Amino acid sequence: MARIRKLEIQNFRSIRLFTWTPSPGINCLIGPGDSGKSSILDAIDWCLGARRSVSIGDTDFYGLDVTAPIVISATIGALPDDLINLDAYGDFLRGFDSATGDIEDEPRVGLETVLTLRLTVDGGLEPVWTLHSDRAAEHGLERGLAWKDRSRIAPARIGSFASMNLSWSRNSILNKLTEERAELGGALAAAAREARASFGDQARVQLEQPLQIVTDTANNLGVPVGGAAQALLDAHSVSIGDGAIALHDAQGIPLRSLGTGSSRLLVAGLQRRAAQAASIALVDEVEFGLEPHRLIRFLDSLGAKESVPPLQVFLTTHSPVALRELSGDQLYVVRKQGDQHDVRLAGTSNDVQSTLRSDPEAFLAKHVIVCEGASEVGLVRGLDQYWGTQRLPSFMALGGAYVDVTGGSTDNCYNRGLALLRLGYRVLAIVDADKPATPEVLQSFLQAGGMSITWGVGRALEDELFASLPDTALDALMAKAIEDPGRELMAEHIRSKSEGTLSLDQVLEARRQFTPYPAEYRRILGIASRIRKKGWFKSVTTYQHVGKNIIGPHLADSDAGFQQVINGIKDWIHAS
Repeated sequence: MARIRKLEIQNFRSIRLFTWTPSPGINCLIGPGDSGKSSILDAIDWCLGARRSVSIGDTDFYGLDVTAPIVISATIGALPDDLINLDAYGDFLRGFDSATGDIEDEPRVGLETVLTLRLTVDGGLEPVWTLHSDRAAEHGLERGLAWKDRSRIAPARIGSFASMNLSWSRNSILNKLTEERAELGGALAAAAREARASFGDQARVQLEQPLQIVTDTANNLGVPVGGAAQALLDAHSVSIGDGAIALHDAQGIPLRSLGTGSSRLLVAGLQRRAAQAASIALVDEVEFGLEPHRLIRFLDSLGAKESVPPLQVFLTTHSPVALRELSGDQLYVVRKQGDQHDVRLAGTSNDVQSTLRSDPEAFLAKHVIVCEGASEVGLVRGLDQYWGTQRLPSFMALGGAYVDVTGGSTDNCYNRGLALLRLGYRVLAIVDADKPATPEVLQSFLQAGGMSITWGVGRALEDELFASLPDTALDALMAKAIEDPGRELMAEHIRSKSEGTLSLDQVLEARRQFTPYPAEYRRILGIASRIRKKGWFKSVTTYQHVGKNIIGPHLADSDAGFQQVINGIKDWIHAS
């Protein structure tokens, strides 16, 4: 069961330089558009595919520079014994250190014996496949991998045209399910002859007049046609090869007519059954054509949940459903740093896994806002909608996503944000100030490039709103709370938190008299509105309304410190 141990790419499309040691199981590549994910899959396919040529153009060269050749090297391990044969490939056998990812040019004890297959394309656009080792190159030795051996390690491409694998064409997965080969040459030839004869019998009646004209003309000109011309299928046109044998259902309907999703699902299952003969699979946009429940089944069939992976799979996705089904040690983030591409393993830390399960969209974004709870998520979404009315682009349009830490300690926000920063994401954390973070945790987050937004000293979000918004905005805030959760709950909370010194009726009556909200009223209302699990605004939807319809329109009349905080969020979003 061959496995790619190391992949090296130079000057291929958007990739100037790339080196990667993939895992032996699922390798899911994610990253922003045009980051090179599909090109990595194509590079594997070009280098290892059982083909004698590829369609190459100038646009396949990095920066259109055809003077810098494309070089794709794939080092293959887990080789069958006959590929480690010294007589066949001895000069090209190398050693791979799984602990370091390094390749030594000579195999030795303690290292896995591997072969490096290299594809080189220069300005002449002619692909050349060779085996590579430094010592062979020094001695001027060149040779390729035998065709039968290339066919054995060639990856299966499960793409939008998966139906090609549902016939017995040369590189079809069906030919790898068993070692036996049906001897059908004679039967296929007979079928072709029968088709020609049957067609001729029917055509003779329908084409009688033109056939007679051809016969008369030939006889007049002395052209031998054996008495009478016939309309038969051209022998060259109806020669039938193995590719003409295709799978059909019980009613005789070709399985290649299945929908895209069904075809991909079936081919993935067949790939799993043929793992001993074809152990590497490539899947671009794994979610294509599949509903969520079938996408989950598709990933299962590729071995996503198995401790001993049956296949080495390279896939790309933009689906949160797919990410939620995968583990952090199957997830690689593709990043471009200057002229060099790299991949970063997400890993299985609690901070990565928690985000992967609750907010997988964050891994598909460029910019992430980590929020202490649903309140902050709703608040920023509402503000973002308000800023949209000022013709500013939305956070989503800029490639943004939210992570809801769902409470707990403030450290949770910063730790989640730090995990994303290490994977190359741009991160803003919005936290309350009533529970200070551990200084070391906050410092690590900031040193990694994160930005932190918090409210006034000792304040939670609700405290900040009641302390900083103008009276007219607080009127709208109170009206929203009266609408839901209602007067009764509000009155109870105000009475409790004021220890009976203030009532809801007092607050409302004062406003009917146009009396400004006193500082003490504001303080009590802030505390009363945020009672845990019974808060007046504790939902994304409610705070979205507050952000868009209350805070946004009244921000210019709010406390200067609050304006600075909200404008800081706005500036961070639109700096992206």
